[in-house]
Amino acid sequence: MSTVSVWLIRLGSFGLVAMTATIGWQVFGRYALAFSPSWTEQASLVLMIWYVMFGAAAGVYEGFHIRIAMLEEKLGERATPVRRVVAVIVGLLGLVLLIYGAQLCWLVRGNTIPSLGISRTIAYLPLPISGLLMLVFAVPRKISGAPCADDDITQEVE
Repeated sequence: MSTVSVWLIRLGSFGLVAMTATIGWQVFGRYALAFSPSWTEQASLVLMIWYVMFGAAAGVYEGFHIRIAMLEEKLGERATPVRRVVAVIVGLLGLVLLIYGAQLCWLVRGNTIPSLGISRTIAYLPLPISGLLMLVFAVPRKISGAPCADDDITQEVE
């Protein structure tokens, strides 16, 4: 699982760099060349959907998703039920992304993004993929009630 998480973070990082380069090209084209490429805005939006969703899936595994850390710290060892509830909620949200993301991809399969010439499904494909990954990453947390990956690392260092 950690290998998948590392690759998700790498893909997300690559997407962020690619989006930054695309926006940079748009700004350069607009101000230096007096010609703004038409594809850059849509391409950067597609890239953003991809890297945000993959980053969110990795965040479930790595533990940098939004959770009630202060409550967990105050409860100490008694935080296991809280961790399980959080894992169930995250898993359910992953299931929602998986089901409705797949439906969205199916519904827009015939639509194209005009400036890119690709199917809109390509833009929304990360929704069901990241939903599945969130669900897979959350299930072991629910069963064990274990802290997130970053909590494990922190405890080892201390």
